[in-house]
Amino acid sequence: MKKAMIYGAGISGKNVIKLLEEIKWETVLVDDKNGVSSTDAVAYLEGVDLFVKSPGIPYNDLIKKAKKKGIKIVNEIEVSYNYMKKTSETKIIAITGTNGKTTTTSKLAGLLNAAGIRSIAAGNIGTPYSEAVLEKDKYEYIVLELSSYQLENLYEFKADIAMIINLAPDHLNRYKDADEYYDTKFNVGMNQNLGDKFIVNIDDPEIMKRLDRVKGEILKLSLEENTDIYVSENNLYFEGKQVTTIENFSLKGRHNLQNMLFVVGAAKLIGIDNNVIINFLENTESLEHRMEDFYTYKNQNNAVKFINDSKGTNLESTMKAIGAFEKPILICGGCDKNLELTPLIEEIKKSVKEVYLIGELAPKLERELLAVNYPKEDIYNLKTLEKVMITLEKKIKNMDAKKDLTILLSPATSSFDQFKSFEERGKVFKKLVLERFKEKN
Repeated sequence: MKKAMIYGAGISGKNVIKLLEEIKWETVLVDDKNGVSSTDAVAYLEGVDLFVKSPGIPYNDLIKKAKKKGIKIVNEIEVSYNYMKKTSETKIIAITGTNGKTTTTSKLAGLLNAAGIRSIAAGNIGTPYSEAVLEKDKYEYIVLELSSYQLENLYEFKADIAMIINLAPDHLNRYKDADEYYDTKFNVGMNQNLGDKFIVNIDDPEIMKRLDRVKGEILKLSLEENTDIYVSENNLYFEGKQVTTIENFSLKGRHNLQNMLFVVGAAKLIGIDNNVIINFLENTESLEHRMEDFYTYKNQNNAVKFINDSKGTNLESTMKAIGAFEKPILICGGCDKNLELTPLIEEIKKSVKEVYLIGELAPKLERELLAVNYPKEDIYNLKTLEKVMITLEKKIKNMDAKKDLTILLSPATSSFDQFKSFEERGKVFKKLVLERFKEKN
């Protein structure tokens, strides 16, 4: 009997155990809280054929010792793919990029279902891939959002349609430099051939530098020039034919337009009718925690709009969020990813009325803001969302100004220093806002 060690007792790890046990593998679960400890697990490595690593776990001593013994290191995506290909005819659409992955994944799965094509959004979006494939032949398509972490340790994985939305520096606490991070993203198209499709954003210079890594048939997408999938004079085109006008799209903003080009491109490759696409794009709603305009507090003098962009987990997404409003009050901070903060600092100096800092990154952000002469009196290093909301409540309650305000939570980094996920961070923010402001409306 073959033996696998699964490192990480989250939902995906537990589902991987189910997959492996169904094909009669022996499994050992390693987790410092809910399994064999990572220290004790070294003694169990003898006889292990496969080591399944949870994406979020760093490359620690246990993993290094497994590699030294010649044990194959894989992740949940690889195990799930191999299981799926042996048990069903389900097709894979794989989506990655720095920003827009979740919106594109969820909306594409939603459009497929609206067209009567049984689909699920899975992977980094919430439902593990391993959970979806356990429901054999339930889905015609699995639309996978894949982070760079999930694109490591892949060997046989192959997508029928792959796409990279955009690239910007991120996760430099994991990768030696931005190039290594970008290169990892291109694993989304690994093992493809000319019978498979790869949609690329040709407006992104880092993507264009790496087109020689693509083995599938390339479809080019652009907001700037006419190509395979593009916009011209408020019309969206696919391979030279008009699909729809864009003026009535329910999701607004240039970044969402780019996301919807990917959605339409994949939908047309699959053969979905234009009328179904038009109806979906004109009626679909924005996602929670992504530029979510969830509450407006009104007093005698002004209105204060609260925006939950907790999914703003990198510099570029937060800079785009800032640019969507006139002089917002920004709540920012979280984990220190070892990124170059200068672009964000410059955008805050230029466009942000006040900044409230939270989390591990707060001291560094404060130092760099002061270094560029951002007004000290407009920086509030308060460490936690709770303290931020207490301070904002006092200020807004006593405010005489009649100009409306926007308070934007867009942290520019991940949440794991204080929260389990960006979803939890966003829900806490919304709860605190409503507790302190809703009864006063």
